[in-house]
Amino acid sequence: MPKQALIVVDIQNDYFPQGKWPLVGADAAADNAAKLIEAFRQAGDQVVFIRHEFTSDDAPFFTPGSEGAQLHPKVLNRDDEPVVLKHFVNSFRETELQALLDHHGIEQLVVVGSMSHMCVDGVTRAAADLGYDVTVIHDACATLDLEFNGVVVPAAQVHAAFMAALGFAYASVVSTEQFLAANR
Repeated sequence: MPKQALIVVDIQNDYFPQGKWPLVGADAAADNAAKLIEAFRQAGDQVVFIRHEFTSDDAPFFTPGSEGAQLHPKVLNRDDEPVVLKHFVNSFRETELQALLDHHGIEQLVVVGSMSHMCVDGVTRAAADLGYDVTVIHDACATLDLEFNGVVVPAAQVHAAFMAALGFAYASVVSTEQFLAANR
């Protein structure tokens, strides 16, 4: 059976209600991510945490060294679980993520986290392009309302559009319940 890893993308304090960049559904998504983290730990599978920090102190969120840039308490890593620090949308860009996965012989990735339309999308597409078999857990991801050309796009529609696009050619897109039922 191919080795798999759970990639926990940017579930950080600034994305929660008291943070600088709150997402719609961040708590519910983090609760589902926590269930998956526990399932991967119990199975002895690799869990990799991604933490985004911008390189400038005037960034709108995830400023270097801030409390907002820290992993949220619902999804803290254990001492034996790596945290990959990134400065770009794509978690593979200028990080050790691919080397870490290759070192452990990982072939399948399960992706959860934030934001659906940005870093989840970026890591999923990059992973597929690098040859990994990717699954995205849609209800363990969160995003926010976006605006384009004077039109506000509600978070649920942003999320649905990106999950539909990823599911078309880059990943299998399933719920937490579906994934856990199929992998017990």
